[in-house]
Amino acid sequence: MKVTPTAIPDVLLIEPQVFGDHRGYFVETWQQARYAEHDIGPTFVQDNQAASGHGILRGLHIQNPYGQGKLVQVIVGAVFDVAVDVRRGSPSFGQWVGAELSEANKHQLWVPPGFLHGYLVTSEQAIFSYKCTDTYHPETQFAVRWDDPEIGIDWPSGVAPVLSEKDAQAPSLREIASERLPVYSAD
Repeated sequence: MKVTPTAIPDVLLIEPQVFGDHRGYFVETWQQARYAEHDIGPTFVQDNQAASGHGILRGLHIQNPYGQGKLVQVIVGAVFDVAVDVRRGSPSFGQWVGAELSEANKHQLWVPPGFLHGYLVTSEQAIFSYKCTDTYHPETQFAVRWDDPEIGIDWPSGVAPVLSEKDAQAPSLREIASERLPVYSAD
């Protein structure tokens, strides 16, 4: 597999090796020892899957405490996936990276704990799958506006986002009390 740091080096783009022939394809989507060589997922404790139609935007979400690292991928369709660093004291605080994840390219993105995460479905339908390093703690989860002008995510044009009520009412990053945000650790 090929692992490439993004503009925020803690967020990694993973290109698994794909074996294909006239029967279809085979791809190894997780192998603990191989991914551990790249400090991905010390332990995964929960797998999730979401199905969404064109234009659905999920995010930007985080939970703190109980931060979740996420290894994300698309099984069907395509999405524009985004990670935003919101770790207090991080040199890349408030910066974002995005990647197209699709059924065709089979890429994965490693989103470490301490990052907002979200994605926009750019295909007719998408099945999004991800592994998490901690379980879901709804009492600690919160959202930040998907279109926060200070973050400035360059979402794909021509797709009108469809949001949940919670995501549509999310505050900007500036409106979140700083003590709710995770703290950066350089280790």
